[in-house]
Amino acid sequence: MRKIALVTGGSRGIGLAIAHELAGNGYDLAINGVRDEERLGAVLDDIRSSGARVVYCRGDISISADRQSVYDMVLNAFGRVDLLVNNAGVAPLERLDALELTEESYDRVMRINLKGPYFLTQLIAKQMVKQKMADNSFSGTIINIGSISATVVSPNRAEYCISKAGYAMHSRIWAVRLAEYGISVYEVRPGVIRTDMTSAVIEKYDRLIAGGLNVQPRWGLPEDVARSVLALASDSFPFSAGEVFMVDGGLTINRL
Repeated sequence: MRKIALVTGGSRGIGLAIAHELAGNGYDLAINGVRDEERLGAVLDDIRSSGARVVYCRGDISISADRQSVYDMVLNAFGRVDLLVNNAGVAPLERLDALELTEESYDRVMRINLKGPYFLTQLIAKQMVKQKMADNSFSGTIINIGSISATVVSPNRAEYCISKAGYAMHSRIWAVRLAEYGISVYEVRPGVIRTDMTSAVIEKYDRLIAGGLNVQPRWGLPEDVARSVLALASDSFPFSAGEVFMVDGGLTINRL
């Protein structure tokens, strides 16, 4: 029986790569995003070409009613959730110095990057607990896609860094709370990944990578993150509750 995964932000970038990886390895998918489904026909059909059943659950997870709608769509379509991948997130609309950061930008990033994932996880976690109570063999997994910005400071996007630092604690809280039910929670922490989120700073990071920013002298790719998610979802790390898995090319290794 194919397992069921919900991937937020799964129609582009890292989330799309994760969706492809899971679809090709035994998962049917609920993909969440904010764009109209009509604009994603080719994207969704491409994922389905691997044999996966795919439903699109449109909704902004930072909004309570939308979170509930996404949850209802997943349960109506599949009746269960085996894997939640919290991937949806945003960068600031404008990179501002910490001295100039606005409350509007701060609130937007926190709402989408931290509040939304927390309360979506709460909904899905309650469902996973129910599934465990009904079937003791059930083994749920939650994987949170964080960022090296949880610990690496960028003063011109303070709100993003703070959201990812809080997100790291979000992962640990759920790892502790859900361990008694055999539900594994992990955080994957990407480094500099070539996606639409980094498209505006390609020249900057080309220079930094060429200058030795990473131990591995290349950009990270969405597929690098997707493979780590598949490994964690495969239950290959059953005694690693709450662990952070770095996918950063060695960027955060301290070096002299």
